[in-house]
Amino acid sequence: MPGRLANKVAIITGAASGIGFEASVLFAKEGAKVVCADLNEAGVQKTVEKITAAIGPNLAIGVKVDISKEDQVKHLVDTAVSQFGRLDIMFNNAGIMHPEDDNALNTEQRIWDLTMDINVKGVWYGCKYAILAMRKSGGGSIINTASFVAIMGAATPQLAYTASKGAVLAMTRELAMVHARENIRFNSLCPGPLRTPLLMDFLNTEEKKQRRLVHVPQGRFGEAIEQANAALFLASDESSYITGTDFRVDGGLASAYVTPEGEPTGPVPKNFAETI
Repeated sequence: MPGRLANKVAIITGAASGIGFEASVLFAKEGAKVVCADLNEAGVQKTVEKITAAIGPNLAIGVKVDISKEDQVKHLVDTAVSQFGRLDIMFNNAGIMHPEDDNALNTEQRIWDLTMDINVKGVWYGCKYAILAMRKSGGGSIINTASFVAIMGAATPQLAYTASKGAVLAMTRELAMVHARENIRFNSLCPGPLRTPLLMDFLNTEEKKQRRLVHVPQGRFGEAIEQANAALFLASDESSYITGTDFRVDGGLASAYVTPEGEPTGPVPKNFAETI
């Protein structure tokens, strides 16, 4: 039985670990040819080896890329098209959460600029060159990894990261409107707190971890494979009438704070910022 992504070609950035790794393997299992991209060249080759061993040969290739460099992103998309003939799915997943990211008073400009270069420019470049390729193949699905903090803010200070993910949401919504009649769909994947190296390295004490977990209705960190499953749905034709969404996969976190009318669910305690 053909997979949900049969005959499709996908690029996944940040493919060496976390969501990107899980999505690369899952997309290949579902029939896609996958271009696994990451700055970590050794890591991305391990992802390709995993796909080859588990599923079969000639289903994936690895490309080293710094997504903050436009010429490298163009080369990435050109490689996908030259290798597999087309591009149907672009999963702009790579990003950073710098350990020195802090509040407005303490975050240094170099941390701000680095975060914006990777998390915002990198997504912009990925969208730009994917659009050009997808116009030639009759459309496609572009998924940009944002975060629940882009919707709610983060009380554990990480201003550059939060602002960058807010930019991803806004960019995704506008691109969805501009390119809807070209059959190119754009959706933001908004993960809640995940048990991935990116977040666990940032929440480097048990106290910080519990601040995040205390208000997650499901009471646990999400897993990377759960985000990969959501990305699979957005990449597949099953979501063909979905574009411009902030697709929340957050264990109920956002809904715990906001009613359907958008009002807070109750009074905010004075120590609210210390509890999440």
